[in-house]
Formats: sequence, structure tokens, C-alpha cells
Amino acid sequence: MAYRPVLRWIVLGTASLVWPLAAQGASAPESVTEAKNREALFGDDLPGSTSADGAGAWHGYVQGEVARAYREPAHWSKARLRLELSREGRLSERVRWKIGGRFDYDAAYDISHFYPAAVRDDQRSEFMVRETYLNISEGDWDVRIGRQHIVWGEIIGTFVADIVSAKDMREFVLPEFGQLRIPQWAARVEYFRNDTHAELIWIPVPSFDRIGKPGADFYPSPLPVPAGFLDEQIPTRKLSNSNYGFRLSRLTNGWDVSGFYYHSLDASPTFYRVSSEPGPLVFQPRHDKIDQVGGTVTKDLGRAVFKSELVYTKGRQFSVTRSSAENGLVRQNTLDYAVGLDFSLENDTRLNVQFLQRAFFGHDADIIADKRESAASLLVSHQLTSRVEAQALLIRSLNRDDWLFQPQLSWAFEKNWLLRFGLDLFGGPPTGVFGRFDNNDRAQVLVRYAF
Repeated sequence: MAYRPVLRWIVLGTASLVWPLAAQGASAPESVTEAKNREALFGDDLPGSTSADGAGAWHGYVQGEVARAYREPAHWSKARLRLELSREGRLSERVRWKIGGRFDYDAAYDISHFYPAAVRDDQRSEFMVRETYLNISEGDWDVRIGRQHIVWGEIIGTFVADIVSAKDMREFVLPEFGQLRIPQWAARVEYFRNDTHAELIWIPVPSFDRIGKPGADFYPSPLPVPAGFLDEQIPTRKLSNSNYGFRLSRLTNGWDVSGFYYHSLDASPTFYRVSSEPGPLVFQPRHDKIDQVGGTVTKDLGRAVFKSELVYTKGRQFSVTRSSAENGLVRQNTLDYAVGLDFSLENDTRLNVQFLQRAFFGHDADIIADKRESAASLLVSHQLTSRVEAQALLIRSLNRDDWLFQPQLSWAFEKNWLLRFGLDLFGGPPTGVFGRFDNNDRAQVLVRYAF
């Protein structure tokens, strides 16, 4: 990783704001004391009616998306149909279950040969198991075993402290974040007591970020130079490659505070240089073990909600430009943090501002990132009518002229139906988080039916 140091963090920490959670059928997470019961805290309350076998109805959505990259060479970058289904129910008062899956087919990779064959094979079609688990409750304790989302962050739509989730990065951070997250196969134990919530997780078979294949629009090349790539090296399945961690949160005098520790195989790959000058550069994405310690703070200030997240990461490696570095990498410990204010204004208007920064300890001068990489974001949304919403997101680096701008217009034209028009615009130098994609400016249309 070189100019990727803020790619996964600053971008993931801000770009998600472009898709409000309300549009995804979700709501802001409640604090421990606000939740009436444990199901509300999990965010997966069962439907009001169930069948004789304790199962609710199937629910999900059907979604069609088309996107056209209009800069030369112009091409269709997406023509995807997505179906996601899930069902949940009870085996008893204490035992609940859920199953879910998603199927994608993208015709853009059949109607055009713009992309290499490996990219077309990787992104043409896919089936993914979504949340599928068994949940057992006993007094103040809950145990959940299976494929599940584990969300530790408090800032809505950000991944600064949400370090457990894997993500599908094949479209960068442009999709809705509810769809971008990849569940983990995990065992999770939770304890609830008054204003305190404790959580212990074990992930024996980790899921990793999906980065796609070389030649895709958003493949995260480690350096802005021509290079070859070997297939990603996925760690072997063994006990020593398990992920594990714990989190403790408490509500005190209106302050919702949490702290956590997480040991894992990094969900985001590190690009090892496996050959170098005088021959062509060749890299292989691999997953290193890292340790992370952090926390979150949330406070309702009346007219605004203050939220902040902080994570210290030890053990992650970054690409360097000097050829003498072993594997082309150098180890750098980092401190990432985000501070945000969310305002609900008059006339159905929302304003969100955030400041994010990554600081490198023992900064190596040969990584492209500065010693402190900073970014800011501004999101404005306005309800034009009861069915039409306009919003715009601007994310900008404070170190260089590097930015992402996403305007969009959403129309809920019928019950359960949504139509959305939007643009994804990039600008900046080829070493920037966004500027490297400035040929991928695109217009897109989404239509969704939820049931």
C-alpha cells in the first residue's frame, strides 16, 4: 500500500454519507438505554406476524442499476440486477434464527469486451450468503453463531471504528454501505446490564475485502506505475489465523462511550512486491496480522449530534518507492480519528460535516502519504417534496487537490419503489485517493423494489 493509506479509511469514513441509512431501510442505532429490548439493539426485530413454525415472511429487495463511464474511452461500467432475500424466525422464546442470500448478474460484462477476461469472470455473476445465524438469549446474555454483521462504529455510515466488517471494494465506495458490507462467520457473546454493554467475538474463518481483478475500474494498485499482479494470497484456515476481539460501551451522563481491542488478519490487502527493477514490477496482495485499539464517543447536543471515533493500528505495512525496501514495504503504526456533527435543520434539510485524519508514527519519507493525511466532508440533503429528495456530498483531501463529488436525486414514486439518478465525479493527481480514478466519472440510474 502506498497512496492507499487513506483509501480504505478516509474514503470509507466519509463517502458512505452519500447514501442515507433511511434510504436503505435502516435507522440510526439506538443507545443501550434507548433500546426497549435486545432485538432492537441488534437492529433485527422480527416481523410482527409469523407462521406456525415461528418463521416470518421472506423479505428483501430487487434492484437494477446501470452506470455509464462517459470519459474516453466511454463504456458501460454496470448493468446489474441484484436480488437479496432473507427470512427470520424463532425456534423458542430464547432461540432465534435468520437466513439470507444475495444473487447478482451484471450484463455489462457480457455485452462488452471492454474489460479483461479475468475482470468479466469475477464480476459477471455471484451468489453470496448474507446474514445466516442462530441467536440464543439467556437473561442478560446473548450468543450469536453464524454469518453476521458486527458493527462497532457509532458514526452513522462510517467505517473508521467499524473495523470488523469486510467490504466489497470492486466499485470503490460508491455503492450503498448496507450493501457494501460483507458479513463475517463469527461467534459473538454479548452481555447487557443497565447502561453497560460488553461484547466478545471470535472469527475462526475471516472474510476479506473483495478488491476484484487487475484491469477493473477501481482495482487498488499500490503504485501509480505499470505493474503486474499475481492472484491474491488468502491465508490458510487454521486456529492461529482466527480474528478475535472485545468491546465495552457505557452511557454516562448523556455521553455514550465505548472502547475496543481487535486482533485480526487485515481485511484489506497489503501489496507485496515479488519482483522489481531492472525487470517489471510485480505485486501480490496478501493479508497481514494487525492489532487495533480504539473507541467511540457520542453526545446529543440538542441542535446537533456530536460523534467521534479513534483507532490505533499496529502492524500494518505500506508500500514505499525505494527499491531497496524488503518486499517494497515498510511497517508504519497509525492513528486514525474522525470528528463529526450532524445537524437537522428547518425545511427538511440535513447537514453533516466531518473532519478525518490519519497520523503516521515514525513516518517513512518514501511512502507517498504525508505524515498526517487529512480530509473533510460536507453532506447536504433536502426533501424537495414528500417523495423527492436531493443531496450532494463533497469529500476533499486537505493535503492536496484531490476530491470526490456526488450529487443525486431520489424519487419514491410508489410505495416500496425508489428511483435514483446520480453522478460520481473524481478529481486530483494520479497519486491521490480520488484523482487516480478521474477517468471513471460516471452517470448512473438505480431502481429498487423492496418487500
